[in-house]
Amino acid sequence: MSEERKKILEMLQQGKINVEEAEKLLAALSSPEEKETGAGKPACKYLRVQVEPGPGCTDKDRVNIRVPMRLIRAGLKWAAFIPKHAQSSINQALHEKGIEMDFSAITPQDIEELVTQLNDLTVEVEGKEKVRICCE
Repeated sequence: MSEERKKILEMLQQGKINVEEAEKLLAALSSPEEKETGAGKPACKYLRVQVEPGPGCTDKDRVNIRVPMRLIRAGLKWAAFIPKHAQSSINQALHEKGIEMDFSAITPQDIEELVTQLNDLTVEVEGKEKVRICCE
């Protein structure tokens, strides 16, 4: 067990932090490789989006995007630097568009769950294109 983990558990034992705060701190210490999904599989390393032309499409271009999950997680961490007044403006703009979401409340676990739920999603766009989203 690392020194940091021991300190967090000691602070919890001493009542300096509550259980939720300890969970957040321990999650922040965990490397992406250590995190696992509920099924016991290693966490997703890449989010892949592929767009293939359908049989009725005249454009034969293909798109294959592979986004490292570390980049997505880093973006989530950078969101914490958005000033509170700007966060409320963003949330208000989203609300006006009918999107009820508070981006300041998104956790790394939420991102993992979202990617897990999107895994192996295939959408056909009017017979023109086929979009596939998967986790690798």
